Amino acid sequence: MFTWASSSARSRLGPMGSSREELLTGQRLESALGLKFRDPALLQQALVHRSLLNEQGGQPEDSYERMEYLGDAVLELTVSTELFRRFPLLNEGDLTKLRSSLVRGDSLAKVARRLNLGDFILLGKGEETTGGRQRDSILAAAFEAVVAAVYLDQGYEQASSFVAQQLDPELEQISLQGAPPDNPKSGLQERVQAIGLSTPRYRVASSEGPDHNPLFTVEVLVDGEVAGTGQGGRRSDAEKAAARDALSRIQLLEDAKES
Repeated sequence: MFTWASSSARSRLGPMGSSREELLTGQRLESALGLKFRDPALLQQALVHRSLLNEQGGQPEDSYERMEYLGDAVLELTVSTELFRRFPLLNEGDLTKLRSSLVRGDSLAKVARRLNLGDFILLGKGEETTGGRQRDSILAAAFEAVVAAVYLDQGYEQASSFVAQQLDPELEQISLQGAPPDNPKSGLQERVQAIGLSTPRYRVASSEGPDHNPLFTVEVLVDGEVAGTGQGGRRSDAEKAAARDALSRIQLLEDAKES
């Protein structure tokens, strides 16, 4: 079993060479999550990245990937239920769009950052040096795996409550502002054309990371100027993130003009 003491990636938390220090690390994580685990090993497995196994030896099932699969199912059901309960007037299509916006990778990575999950993920040296600790795809997967750990340790009700609590800021934002565009690229195109600007154009600014887990950085240009930047494990995801960034910037400019 891989522990927080077994990964060089723990340097940001100080040396983790003793069982007492491992225990303290686990307690810090439980405190961040607001939970107390009956079986802390479940929580630890939820944060073991495949890169650590590749470097130090181990079985694929020791990583968080199987738990990520289970956590995704718990997450989908919980979010579906919360949306159904909170928005009784929305039809099936609108609810589906909202759910997609909440469970996509960049949204879950944002939640993971609020919990500082990146500080606790067990990475191999290679993944660590290429910025894996702050990569959206890894953070999102780790959050889904943590959801699975809560489910396995404490049951669906507690896992569902945990998810609802962590996503409450996003759910409240939807209540106040309405759903974000389901297709941000289309939304951006409509927005800029409505104010007489050219059709947005996307370009890859950089591509890094290993082949099995790349990170694309994409810029969206409007009238030759960079209007937004986004990242993602796939180019299409990075383009959508760039479009969302551009939409946010446009909204800020419009709000500033009105104030």
